[in-house]
Amino acid sequence: MKLLLDTHIWLWSQLDPRRLKKRVASALIRPGNELWLSPISIWETLLLADKGRLRIKGDPVCWISTLLEKVPMKEANLTHEVAKTSRKVWLPHEDPADRFLAATADVFNLVLVTGDVNLLKGKGFRTLANA
Repeated sequence: MKLLLDTHIWLWSQLDPRRLKKRVASALIRPGNELWLSPISIWETLLLADKGRLRIKGDPVCWISTLLEKVPMKEANLTHEVAKTSRKVWLPHEDPADRFLAATADVFNLVLVTGDVNLLKGKGFRTLANA
């Protein structure tokens, strides 16, 4: 299975894995599953660090690079198709980051792993709930 990690799932998997439900934790380590990450999640992580909502020792960019070396992820590129699809997926809100993640899951045929209720209510892409 190809899994696109929502930002909080990626961060929890590295910083607080106890927050992951058994089904999600198992999926993340199951041999043969591919882990994908969007540049949107990197951007969101940097914003969280800038706002002080995520405390990182040292430079946030270096910290992210270290995480990606520790657990390599396939990069789910932002493409023209993802941008167009971001307006086709249905979500109960207009959060642009969520729209890009949902569209990325759809375009690359990935399963979006999330605990975000708004994403779990969405249509036009597949999800794996951390609920």
